[in-house]
Amino acid sequence: MLPDKNASTAQQLLHSVFGYNRFRLQQEEMIRQLVNGGDVLGLMPTGGGKSLCYQIPSLIRDGVGIVVSPLIALMQDQVDALRQVGVRAAFLNSTLTAEEVLAVESAMRNSELDLLYVAPERLLMPRMISLMANAKLALFAIDEAHCVSQWGHDFRPEYMQLSILHERFPDVPRIALTATADAPTRREIIQRLALQGAKVFVSGFDRPNIRYRIMENQGNAREQLLRFIRNEHENDAGIVYCLSRKRVDDTAVWLSGKGLKALPYHAGLSTEQRQQHQARFLREEGVIIVATIAFGMGIDKPDVRFVAHLNLPKSLEAYYQETGRAGRDGLPANAWMMYGLQDVITLRQMQENSDTDEAHKRIERHKLDAMLGFCELTTCRRQALLRYFDDHLEHPCGNCDTCLQPPETWDATEAAQKALSCVHRTGQRFGVNYVVDVLLGKTDERMQRFGHDQISTFGIGKALEQNAWRHLFRQLISHGLLRVDIEAHGSLQLTEASRPVLRGEQRLYLRKFVKASKSKSASRKGSTGYSQSADARLWEALRKRRAELAAQQGVPAYVIFHDATLMEMVERQPKSLSQMANISGVGERKLDAYGEDFLIVITNYLNESHDAPVDTAAETLNLFRLGMEANAIASQRDLSLATIYAHLAKAIQNGDVSLPEVTGLDEGVINMLRNAIEQHE
Repeated sequence: MLPDKNASTAQQLLHSVFGYNRFRLQQEEMIRQLVNGGDVLGLMPTGGGKSLCYQIPSLIRDGVGIVVSPLIALMQDQVDALRQVGVRAAFLNSTLTAEEVLAVESAMRNSELDLLYVAPERLLMPRMISLMANAKLALFAIDEAHCVSQWGHDFRPEYMQLSILHERFPDVPRIALTATADAPTRREIIQRLALQGAKVFVSGFDRPNIRYRIMENQGNAREQLLRFIRNEHENDAGIVYCLSRKRVDDTAVWLSGKGLKALPYHAGLSTEQRQQHQARFLREEGVIIVATIAFGMGIDKPDVRFVAHLNLPKSLEAYYQETGRAGRDGLPANAWMMYGLQDVITLRQMQENSDTDEAHKRIERHKLDAMLGFCELTTCRRQALLRYFDDHLEHPCGNCDTCLQPPETWDATEAAQKALSCVHRTGQRFGVNYVVDVLLGKTDERMQRFGHDQISTFGIGKALEQNAWRHLFRQLISHGLLRVDIEAHGSLQLTEASRPVLRGEQRLYLRKFVKASKSKSASRKGSTGYSQSADARLWEALRKRRAELAAQQGVPAYVIFHDATLMEMVERQPKSLSQMANISGVGERKLDAYGEDFLIVITNYLNESHDAPVDTAAETLNLFRLGMEANAIASQRDLSLATIYAHLAKAIQNGDVSLPEVTGLDEGVINMLRNAIEQHE
């Protein structure tokens, strides 16, 4: 616990300003260290509440807290959110006019600011150094601290110079924060920022609300993505990552043509376009950003319900950082990925063609191998992901694809021997597609020219189809039995690890190839994660009022209230301001500003529900659409299961839902039942 007055002050600020009743993870200990003048290195999962760890000490300590952030485009929203709760916050960056800059500087000199957000480039300017030297400073907060690491996935050269803060202001405590840093990156952060005396807090990397799902791209990735969004995330905000700018543009256009609000984001767009698209994503609901890795670091949008990858990320650090942008509010979210062998080849080409030295290339190759191995797992993905960051999860998570639908494995030894032998027989000079053609016995001019229609491995692989062979080759590469020679145009080459398999000294068990399914997703859980006591109509009414207030003030909807706060209003249905004050996320300032607005919405809903005749079948349909099963609806509504099924039968007849959705059976089984009933009649 925090000592004496500081403890009560921190707890009081947590509740009165930010509207929360208790600290999470190691927030309280980190705040205590800073309040007492000590340095901190904090590693917390995205959405774990890192910002409170410097915001509350800045309010307790004398002076202004300086927040170093590389995210110029997001500073406005961060400052808006703080001003909403009564914190005196401002930012200094290149978007301000000269007059606005002077006003902020004056406020800082006159001790009229609690927090000031500054980009690292501006922080290092002599004018800013002089301004800080003549002001009372509470602390320095270095956000996205992994940017200091040359071995990390998001290196920013200007971060290398931030040790000047300790040199020029040795008595001002510092806190460096990141959600993504393996052990080497942590060591480099400490060294580069001169944080040897800092207390290190590692709060764990687990994001249990995120469901991890990874599938092989069998040539229909866009269609699979569209099906995923429509089945599970209709009207939700999401991010789709692609490797190339062209694929970003093509995917955004294609999704838009399917009726979705999809916007591209990459470095090839003008600054104005990028800012417009990012602003729409932050301020509108249901916008999907299709982006390269140029988008997303530090995105403070809590209600991103899914992050999808149409290509393989270059490392597990990048994957964790990017998927961590989903579900920052703690509600259910999806991390969905499609990847293929071509992704591996493309990323390896990018690595080999980069200007970095051999040591960096070796690290990058290792990180890509770890990423590929993660995709090919047959065990719990969350356990493996956490283990990579030196974290530990004792039991399988039950919320990833390999836990929910354990992949089928098979003894692939004989098939692998055929594949490896074919690589050897063709001289280790050809890529996957050609070697697969040899195995399948496909004859063409090129095959005859090289004489490969005459070798012993020609046509010995007809027991497997083309995609199954490609799947096998990708696993052989992932397991290190083959390597792709980028300089030789992607030719496959045997490694030492392949010898025991070729000789029959080692059995090889691999994930079984499964054809892409065209059926709808089995998951129908509402993306908002409603409990059984939630009501869809009240939820929509609260969201509508929030959107109106946000539009009036020109701020994102989540700046008014997070989804989680609205959901608690739906659950608890407060009837007075005192009851509203107990809702998580409703501090004193927001209670004064918005309490009456949302109480009116809740009161009107309760009156309408009490007075109006209830369309009982429509109520059942609403709950079913939120993901509730028939027996759960019957229990909540205190109706018989037969009545609930009668309501759903009416909905099927009206075309509101389909029979497979209600029964969970596929069309084939349903047709069999229909035929059986007709024959019986």
